[in-house]
Amino acid sequence: MIELGVNIDHVATLREARKGVEPDIIAAAKICELAGAHQITVHLRQDRRHIQDRDVELLAQVLQVRLNLELAAVDEIIGIAHRIKPAVVCLVPENRKEITTEGGLDVVTQVKRLKDVVSGFQDKGIKVSMFIDPELDQVDASAETGADYVELHTGAYANAADVDILGEVDRIANAAARAIGAGLIFNAGHGLTIRNLPPIAAIPGLNEVNIGHSIVSRALFLGLDQAVEEILMILEEFSL
Repeated sequence: MIELGVNIDHVATLREARKGVEPDIIAAAKICELAGAHQITVHLRQDRRHIQDRDVELLAQVLQVRLNLELAAVDEIIGIAHRIKPAVVCLVPENRKEITTEGGLDVVTQVKRLKDVVSGFQDKGIKVSMFIDPELDQVDASAETGADYVELHTGAYANAADVDILGEVDRIANAAARAIGAGLIFNAGHGLTIRNLPPIAAIPGLNEVNIGHSIVSRALFLGLDQAVEEILMILEEFSL
C-alpha cells in the first residue's frame, strides 16, 4: 500500500487567523487517522505562523499513527524534535517570507553538517527524510548524509503546463530510481491533488505521499474524512 501522510498545517492556519482554539487541530488529526491516514504531518516553523509547540506535543501524545515533523535544520527546532521524538522528521528549507515551501532543501552544499543532524536524530530513534528537488545530485547527497528517506518535491510537476508534465514525471521517476538504488525510501509531496496524483502514484517504488492543502481545501465541501478517503482510493488503485 502506498501510504498517505496528511499535512494539517492549514487547519492551524485557520485557527491562527483569530488566535483562538478553533478549528481544533487535534480533532482534525484524529479524524484523518480514523479515515485511514497512515501519518500526520506538521511543519513547526521558526516563526510559528501556524503550528505551535503545544500542537506538536499533544499530537505526539495522542496519535496512534506516525507523526512526521517537518522542520528547518536549526538548533532550536532540532532541540524540540529531540525532546518530543516524532517517528519521522523531514528536513526542509525555510524562508520566512515565503507563503509555502518553495523548493527542496539544498543538501549538496551542506552534506557535512546534515550528516551530524541526521545521526543526532537517528541516535534518538527518529527516522530522517530529506525534502529535495528531484535532482540526481541532491539524491546522492541525501544518501551520503545517511538519511532514511527522500521526499521528492512535486511542486514543479504540479505547476507544469501540459507540454511539460511528462518531462516532470520523468524527472521525478529518474530521481526515484536513483534514490531506491542508493538504499533510500522514496516519498513524494507538494501540490498533489486528486487530479494530478495518479501519474505520481504510478511511479515504481513510491512509498508515501504527503498531501495537505488540497485535502484541507476539499474538506470545506466534502468533510475531512471524505477528503482523506478519496485520496486513499487513488493510492489503493496504484498499490495493486
